[in-house]
This record gives sequence, C-alpha cells and structure tokens, in this order.
Amino acid sequence: MTQTHGAGRPRLFCSRSHRQRAYEARRRADALHVPAGQVIVSEGDLETLHDRLYRLEAAVEDVTADLTGTSGLKAYRDAFDHLYDSAQDLIGLVIEPVRE
Repeated sequence: MTQTHGAGRPRLFCSRSHRQRAYEARRRADALHVPAGQVIVSEGDLETLHDRLYRLEAAVEDVTADLTGTSGLKAYRDAFDHLYDSAQDLIGLVIEPVRE
C-alpha cells in the first residue's frame, strides 16, 4: 500500500471494505473475549496444518538420517525430492479465522 504525504493520518487499510471487515472482526473478538493477537480457527483447519507440518518434520528427520555419512549427488537429489514433496502440501494452505 503506497503512503501519500500530506495532511491527515496515514492510511491503515487499502479500502473502506477492509477497514469495515477489521472493525467487525474487532467487535466480534470483543464479544467473544478473544485476547488481542489471537484468532479462532476451525479444529479441522488446525488438524490439517498439524498433519502437514508433521509430515515435513518427519521428512527432515528422514533426510538427516539418510545423509549421515553419505555423499554423492544422487543421495542429495533424493533427499531434496523427498523434502520437496513433503513441503508441497503446505503450498497454498491458508488458515482463515472462523467467521460466523
């Protein structure tokens, strides 16, 4: 978001609709007594994130064990492919706050 110089406060939101959504989110958080800096997400979304992060963590452990004492281009290429496949699950994953 580009900042303009001149009189008035700097803009915090790119549009009026985003400003309105932020206001509504603050009001809803206040009504639910959600502390600042925290959000409510669905249990399913959180489980999905945990599962995918666990898969990546396991792949890192596998690669670490596989490459211990191993050298060579093929070993490193296989390790990279394994990590890359595991990380692909996280691409595009978006966890949004629950909206009611």
